[in-house]
Amino acid sequence: MLWASNQVLAVFVVIAQKVLGTDIKLGVSTDTGDSEGDVTDEKDARHITAEDVELRLQSFRGDIKQVPSMFSALKHKGQPLYKLARQGIEIEREARSLTVFSNELVNFGMSDDDGHIEIELEIHCSKGTYVRTIAQDLGELLQVGAHVTALRRREAGPFQESDSVTLEFLEQEREHGSLDRFLQPIASAVGQWPEVVLTDATSFYLRQGQPVLIPRAPTSGWVRLSELRGDEAEFLGVGEVLDDGRVAPRRLMVSS
Repeated sequence: MLWASNQVLAVFVVIAQKVLGTDIKLGVSTDTGDSEGDVTDEKDARHITAEDVELRLQSFRGDIKQVPSMFSALKHKGQPLYKLARQGIEIEREARSLTVFSNELVNFGMSDDDGHIEIELEIHCSKGTYVRTIAQDLGELLQVGAHVTALRRREAGPFQESDSVTLEFLEQEREHGSLDRFLQPIASAVGQWPEVVLTDATSFYLRQGQPVLIPRAPTSGWVRLSELRGDEAEFLGVGEVLDDGRVAPRRLMVSS
């Protein structure tokens, strides 16, 4: 039941909320929903106003259902959907439940010579949200089509855009010495989760893959697992609280 640290990060990435900034072009549809796809339709969008967009954005706030794009990485019988899409195969997909905590119009641009309009949205959403699909669905509601031209991840869980550095900067820093100061402990990825501290006895059973009952633990959700060693708690991995109140291990760190 012991897993490498990159799998702890993988769990975090899958379930973390995210804040995304996106540029969307109204008036141009593509098969992929972004600018890398082939254009499938073009329409004049000059009659669309910022008020029209604001009105339609109400459909993409709160608890909503979304049908994933055929050009997503979701799998059907072991095959990523985007590979099937490139073969001209379309699979029926079920709508998935997700939450859009906020979806705000940040900028509404002027139309270009072809009558296309660039808008910018900032979206705070749950896992599994496809911004390309939001763009396509918004374009359909406005009856002009749309696709994503740029996508920026502003936040992912506790990590923010302001925490990031460029690859060019890292290359420069490497020439002047170690990059260790840029490394963060693996526990930082789940630092905002409730912490459950285990004793030697409970950690023994949990390491064997067995759920354990821990006094004063949260009653639901994911938790950060730590093991008490002396006066300090050492990060052990991540777990999930079961319906009966026990804490089940989900991904544990490899230990020596």
